[in-house]
Amino acid sequence: MNRIIRIFALLLSVSAGSFASATDYPTPTEGDYAIRDFKFASGESLPELRLHYRTLGTPQTDAQGKTTNTVLIMHGTTGSGAQFIRPEFAGELFGKDQPLDATKFFIVLPDGIGHGKSSKPSDGMHAKFPRYGYLDMIAAQYRLLTEGLSVNHARLVMGTSMGGMHTWLWGELHPGFMDALMPLASLPTQISARNRAWRRSVIDTIRNDPAWTGGEYKTQPPSLRTAAEMLWLMSSNPVLRQKEAPTFAKADEVLEKFVDGIVKNDDANDVLYARSFTRLRSRTRS
Repeated sequence: MNRIIRIFALLLSVSAGSFASATDYPTPTEGDYAIRDFKFASGESLPELRLHYRTLGTPQTDAQGKTTNTVLIMHGTTGSGAQFIRPEFAGELFGKDQPLDATKFFIVLPDGIGHGKSSKPSDGMHAKFPRYGYLDMIAAQYRLLTEGLSVNHARLVMGTSMGGMHTWLWGELHPGFMDALMPLASLPTQISARNRAWRRSVIDTIRNDPAWTGGEYKTQPPSLRTAAEMLWLMSSNPVLRQKEAPTFAKADEVLEKFVDGIVKNDDANDVLYARSFTRLRSRTRS
């Protein structure tokens, strides 16, 4: 808890009057790190696991060689590191004299396993892709930092939603690796109740769709559209949704636009995997 308090103090330490404009942050550098013979907690393995990432800023070390300014930020389910390069996030945090000023911090934004440009079912293995969970995603992120980017310590580890769940586990699995933790929109407990129920609904919708054909479909099955509708319903709070779609017609318009974007850019197997296996598991709790 003290770590969370410290990082809240860090984020609040810069006055609103000194905030930079929404575009005053560096262009991210993108890269891929290949991990050979990656072993999953399920016992499965991949000859090569690709982890895509974005970085802003430059790592710094102290006289003892310890990295002092790295910030790891992790995304939510079905997201990617790209979601943080937007005015409402990067424009508020990464600019000159902002709380996570990229001229001072080395910011790392990985795409988790199964997400973004990292290795995922839609790359070719489809439903034969290894079953992955939070522990696998964190193991890959840790190797990206330590082996791929030569980072041996983090100033801050933070994440939103699923990334927040990862943050809690980072604190348990690697307690000496970071100075502070900041889990957002998450709790350190197993997914349950409505959160589990809507994910289960997405899973069943895809798996029970005859057009899914065991993951070997040639075109996206209709169930992806249904899954996207559920995602819109659950991925924000009722107040914001009412503001966004205050009338019958506007609700249909907003929903259609959101769903069309998912169907165009996402893949049913990727969505299925992300909802099936990314549950909180650690060495000490089920």
